[in-house]
Amino acid sequence: MKVTRNLAPAVCAALLLAGRHAPAQISVESLLQEMVDFDAVARWPHPEFTCLQASSYDRGAVAPNQPGWFANTDQNQFIRDEQVRGRTERVMLDVDGPGSLVRFWLTTDRNKQGVLRIYLDGGEEPALVFPAFDLLSGGLNPGIPMATPHPGYQAEGSGGNSLYLPIPYAKHCKVTWEEASQGARYYQINYRTYTPGTKVRTFTRAQFDQARPQVEKANKTLLTPPDNPSGERLTKDSDVPSHGDMSLDLPAGSHAVRRLELSVPPSLSEQDLRCLVLQMVCDGATNIWCPVSDFFGSGVGLNSVASWYRTVSTNGTMVSRWVMPYQRGARISLGNLGSKRVAASLRVVVSPWAWDDRSMYFHAAWHHETGLEVPPPRDWNFITISGCGVLVGDTLALFNPVATWYGEGDEKIWIDGEQFPSHFGTGTEDYYGYSYAPKPVHQAPFCGEPRIDQPQTQGQNTSIRSRNLDGIPFRKSLRFDMELIPWKRTVLTYAATTYWYAFAGAACNRQPQPDAASRPVPTLADAIAASAPRHFPGAIECEKLRVLARSAEFQIREQDMEPFDAVRWSGGAQLLVVPNIVGDYVEIEVPAPDDAPYQVILHATKASDYGKLKFSINGEPASAMFDGYARQVEPAAALSLGTFAPRTGKYVLRVQVSGTNPNATGAKYLLGLDYLELTKP
Repeated sequence: MKVTRNLAPAVCAALLLAGRHAPAQISVESLLQEMVDFDAVARWPHPEFTCLQASSYDRGAVAPNQPGWFANTDQNQFIRDEQVRGRTERVMLDVDGPGSLVRFWLTTDRNKQGVLRIYLDGGEEPALVFPAFDLLSGGLNPGIPMATPHPGYQAEGSGGNSLYLPIPYAKHCKVTWEEASQGARYYQINYRTYTPGTKVRTFTRAQFDQARPQVEKANKTLLTPPDNPSGERLTKDSDVPSHGDMSLDLPAGSHAVRRLELSVPPSLSEQDLRCLVLQMVCDGATNIWCPVSDFFGSGVGLNSVASWYRTVSTNGTMVSRWVMPYQRGARISLGNLGSKRVAASLRVVVSPWAWDDRSMYFHAAWHHETGLEVPPPRDWNFITISGCGVLVGDTLALFNPVATWYGEGDEKIWIDGEQFPSHFGTGTEDYYGYSYAPKPVHQAPFCGEPRIDQPQTQGQNTSIRSRNLDGIPFRKSLRFDMELIPWKRTVLTYAATTYWYAFAGAACNRQPQPDAASRPVPTLADAIAASAPRHFPGAIECEKLRVLARSAEFQIREQDMEPFDAVRWSGGAQLLVVPNIVGDYVEIEVPAPDDAPYQVILHATKASDYGKLKFSINGEPASAMFDGYARQVEPAAALSLGTFAPRTGKYVLRVQVSGTNPNATGAKYLLGLDYLELTKP
């Protein structure tokens, strides 16, 4: 079904302007010029547009209050299939114009077969057709030859690619996929829909050839951002005392910050750096409150960042190229929440700004939360904004205490009170432009991952995304959530910095968090220590005990419980027994500390294929019974087997399969023994 979206009524009547600063016609050339114009994002878009997203998100997600909201089969979810001249084309996008594709992200398993077609303005023949991954791999062959890299290009050898080359259309756009194989295909397509009547020059090969010099110029510019803007240069060098600050007053009248640079000693600890907070007040309102390393995209610590809007060097220099206009006056401050004096240098380039009714203020807000225990999955709110503005990016800095992927969850962005998010993604890594979970540190003009402590994401991680042509205008409100869905149980710490432009009066649900910014920063060593298996007090590890007898030659072995969150089992392991039938048993020897009677307490495991058990000790039946069934693998509650006296300095524990739960699946008779306790009655 074709998708059409009407623009919401403009909240600010003043935005309905005559055409000043607007191109006579939207084209590849005009969009490329907009892409490399730092000023462009600081003014309300004209002509107006909505920015939407088509993706392969799991269609089982219907509403937050219905089952399937966290469904995660995000591959191969197409709109429909069409039969075209004997071939099957799977529709990824079908929208009315005028509009433009502004971000195209695609990933797959290692099978990169397939054909991508883009139909424009209702044409029966595709305007573009090529082997799918050629579009996003640095050079189209046999399609359209292009410069390498494309504007905003990011490539990954193991699966995913991003393309930011704009593809405008006047009336309609349809994107399809064709392949004979059945590989896993994930996609996200961000596109603009302009107000009706907007003049758009539809993308053609001839037009692209004509625009080639501008494409090549944009490529070069995005990879080497201009970093010496003209304007008045202001500097403030100071030792910022503990719990003190330094500030820099900017020139009065209508101006804009063109470049903001902060330098600190590179030897500064991660904790002391997190305690430095950047604040900016424009025309009497606080628009920025954020720890400096988060603001500049580094996350925790000084990590190299090389992007269009931000640069961080490990020598302690951090640069922002966001344009920050103000109408009457502004002040930039650096606060120190830490216990040590910090030498800092603040350098700002300011120049006059022609303030008009499209001019917006720049905002940055920081949201930090610890103790995020998952599962169960949840939606974690980056920010909720009320007012009129444009979302332009974010930094996600997080701490993951376990050595496995934390970010299976999708982004969900609601605009202007939508009932269902118009941006529904396919995974946290996909939102940040890469794919298939962890990747090495990488950089691109509009996205990247500046920090990964450990290949399986244990420790600190930072991901960044800047929105340029894919900025999201909102006229009443914006809500930005990220699902938290890990591969295994963990307790996360998330810190999200969100960047947006807005008109005066806009507000958000994020307030300064000085206590969070000054909280001790956890380290990789902390994560390793926290996740290391430990022996519980008084535990007699079953996997270390001697097996005396068994009813048959079935498997008995020590099982590493790492896949199931090993810290929940003493020593991170258990004794796994794989009997064949009801009546099978195993006997193990338990050393006694002395000749006195002891209460014997068993800590076992439950799982979907575990059986019912009965016990005896030294030949005496125990009254306790045990049903090992559970829907998932989990430690069982402590089970007292009774009080017994040892014989010849030991206990002989027999564990026997007595049956199976009717809900059990698979082998049905398995059993897992974690540890025993001997306590005085």
